[in-house]
Amino acid sequence: METFEAIEKRRTCRKYLNSPIEWEKVGNILLAGSMAPSAGNLQDWKFIVVTNKEKRRAVSKACLKQFWMEEAPVHIVVCSEPKKCERFYGLRGDKLYSIQNAAAAIQNMLIAATDQGLSSAWIGAFDEDELVKVLNIPKYARPQAIIPIGYPAGEPNKPAKFSLVDLVFLDNWGGKIVNVDLVMDYWSEVIRNKIIEAKETLENEGKSFGSEFLKKSKEKLNKLTKKPKK
Repeated sequence: METFEAIEKRRTCRKYLNSPIEWEKVGNILLAGSMAPSAGNLQDWKFIVVTNKEKRRAVSKACLKQFWMEEAPVHIVVCSEPKKCERFYGLRGDKLYSIQNAAAAIQNMLIAATDQGLSSAWIGAFDEDELVKVLNIPKYARPQAIIPIGYPAGEPNKPAKFSLVDLVFLDNWGGKIVNVDLVMDYWSEVIRNKIIEAKETLENEGKSFGSEFLKKSKEKLNKLTKKPKK
């Protein structure tokens, strides 16, 4: 699967098949996480792989009773080590860089899962104290997210996304691009929008256009079939 295809196909999945995952695929996901960028290349993350059924239920309970997570045969808990970042970057390392580093690793793992035909979710809602107890996480580490992974039971819904024109500024905040798709060479999007405009035009003006066309056609037909006077 191509990179952009995997990015586009990634979905949050909440229904999984009761099927085991090949360990090779789990290893690839973990490797993808470890290859993420991090501030100063500190790589201040640890990954806890949870496969035990009772543990998965306990993790699901700690995630504010999101028991649908149990269905996923593998949970990957991504933890950061904030003090490691703080030693080099002070408060900003503790409160920001450490979180960003973990987030980069999480996104890599989500894409790697999709690339291998698996589904996943990014779970950030959990009782941190309860999760720490369940997984025996030390005080110097902090859980950032849980990623349930498995084969999907059906196709996850595709969420609506904002258009780039609503998200992109040019040169400064508020600097709008008139046609962001054209500027960024997204010709497929430009063509798609033109097709939509054409359809809307036909829907709005189709009746009057059709009536006029029919009238002229009848007039032409009458002229052709009218018998000449003797």
